[in-house]
Amino acid sequence: MSATPARTSARTRISTRAVAVGIFVVTVILAGVVSFYAASTPDGLTKVSEDEGFADTETEHGTGDGPFAGYGSSFIDDERLSGGVAGVVGVVVVLALAGGLTLVLRRRSPESGHGSGHTAESTSS
Repeated sequence: MSATPARTSARTRISTRAVAVGIFVVTVILAGVVSFYAASTPDGLTKVSEDEGFADTETEHGTGDGPFAGYGSSFIDDERLSGGVAGVVGVVVVLALAGGLTLVLRRRSPESGHGSGHTAESTSS
C-alpha cells in the first residue's frame, strides 16, 4: 500500500446560489440593455403575412393595450427605457416561474409515489 497523500482539486466549487445570481444578472443585462439593439425588422410570422398579402387582415389582440404590449412598457415614454423595462419584467417573471416550479418539484417527497424513492446513500452497500 502506498502512502501517497490524497489529491486535492485546484478547482473550487461554486455554490448554486452564485450560479443563480450570475444567470439572473446576465439575463437582466441582456433583456434590459442588449434587447434595444435587436433587429427592428418584422418577425417571421409578420414577414410571411406581408409577403403573402394577408397582413391587412390582422386584428388587435385582446391584451393589445396591456402595460407590456408590443415589446414595450405603455407607462414609459422613452422607447429605449420602455423596451428595457418590459424585457427585465419578462425575464423576472419567467425566472420566478421556473424557479418556483423547480422548488416545488424538488421538494416533493418520495412517499408521494413519484420517482423511485432511492437515493445514492440507500443504494450503496
